[in-house]
Amino acid sequence: MIQTVKSLRFATVTAAALVLSGCLGLGGGKAPPSLLSLTPAKSAPAGAVAFGTGATAIMVMEPDTDKRLAVQRVPVQVSASSIAYLKDALWVERPARLFRGLLAETLRAQPLPGGGGRLVLEDDQAAPLIGTRLSGRLLDMGYDAREMAVVVRFDAFRTGPSGEVATRRFESVVSGVSAKPDAVGAALNRAANDVAGQVAEWMAQ
Repeated sequence: MIQTVKSLRFATVTAAALVLSGCLGLGGGKAPPSLLSLTPAKSAPAGAVAFGTGATAIMVMEPDTDKRLAVQRVPVQVSASSIAYLKDALWVERPARLFRGLLAETLRAQPLPGGGGRLVLEDDQAAPLIGTRLSGRLLDMGYDAREMAVVVRFDAFRTGPSGEVATRRFESVVSGVSAKPDAVGAALNRAANDVAGQVAEWMAQ
């Protein structure tokens, strides 16, 4: 009986450890000191009211990416034809999803001329919409070892209610960044916010 109880306790502790490892999504590898995320430089205040209808709202779509950005690791451009991934650095979720949330929040924080904020939705929010759609392709959100710089590059596609389409490429580069997770993460957050601000200004035109 005593042996059975000990075995059960060991099994419970082991299962808990496995669950924790699975939640971190690290496949049993060593956990990094922290997970990277994107924090909006501008955010709609608590209690802010957004105005709009299905015809005037903006739907922000998750950007397309290539395979090197389709994971939670930070790509490092080593040469013109080869990449690696930054050691001990992981995004809290896919970069494209994080960037979509940053774009949406930056747009929400942009005040309308008559007061209040614009109604901005994300594409995983079920809502009928015949207004403006912001989509695109996240071309880069990583570290360039050759230049010691982080680069965020985004091709935006704006589709209006009547089907009109406009495209524009946005880019932000932060130089002089050491190849350390904390430094790269902070610089990527700065560059991503810069691009999001540029996109918000373009959308307001």
